[in-house]
Amino acid sequence: MLLASTYSNPKILFNNHIETIYPALFRVVNNVNSNRERINTNDGDFLDLDWSLAGSKKLIIISHGLEGNSQKAYILGMIKAVNHLGKDALAWNYRGCSGEMNLTDRFYHSGATDDLDLVINHALNKGYEQIQLIGFSLGGNLTLKYLGEGHKNKIESAVVFSVPMDLEKSSFKLMKWFNYLYSRRFLESLKKKFKQKMPLLPSPITHNEIDRLKSVFQFDELITAPLHGFKNAQHYYKECSSLFFLPEISTPTLIVNARNDPFLSESCFPYNMLKNHNFVHFETPLKGGHVGFTDFTNPFYWSEQRVIEFLQ
Repeated sequence: MLLASTYSNPKILFNNHIETIYPALFRVVNNVNSNRERINTNDGDFLDLDWSLAGSKKLIIISHGLEGNSQKAYILGMIKAVNHLGKDALAWNYRGCSGEMNLTDRFYHSGATDDLDLVINHALNKGYEQIQLIGFSLGGNLTLKYLGEGHKNKIESAVVFSVPMDLEKSSFKLMKWFNYLYSRRFLESLKKKFKQKMPLLPSPITHNEIDRLKSVFQFDELITAPLHGFKNAQHYYKECSSLFFLPEISTPTLIVNARNDPFLSESCFPYNMLKNHNFVHFETPLKGGHVGFTDFTNPFYWSEQRVIEFLQ
């Protein structure tokens, strides 16, 4: 189902790059109380989870974006919105994203739904009666893929924002020149983090090989794909793009992708596929940037207001 959107950007944020950069650099979210829990994975690794409790039997699990973590402003803002609803919030960190490097050669990637499933089942074992999902960017792709895989559990609904549903066409390999700075920022963070993992690798990759990487696509080609059992970056993108899992989703889901998102290709706006979908609602505001949706007139950003509306 296609939905009209109410979002209007603040005039001072006059283009998509400023809409994207401003909240990432300057937004501050205070007074979010959380407790960290570490859980073990079946392969001898760990995941760090941050709980913010409102005393509810209903829980919302929040998944962050590429090189994000549970302490990013867009995550903290969403936690406050979730608690405002009277529901518990759980923001989880992917492997290697919580401030401490994980213990195995494995990293995180856009299709690692087994880790999301572990987090969900861990929450269900705590006695939650209802679980809803929220995802941003990579975390949105992860959420949609998870729902499309047909996992049978107590997921009632989901909301995702700024989702690169077609990973190959939205990869930094194909980005225009003005996204170079975004790519470099992510790449340098990934390279620095991965160098910490080098002693754990089954086959050697040298510092020189990592230093020579010029794009996130090259990082995926050299590291992400072979490390996680894919033939190459293209195979990884094909197997993990949530675009191909949308038809199988049977959970009420809202996807919000801004038309001016600098990270998204035209294939991330599958209007024909979703216009008659019984469960997926697709909203494409003209503005918003990537994980932006700033609102200076409300304590909550527009994305957080939208979650409150949809999940209620």
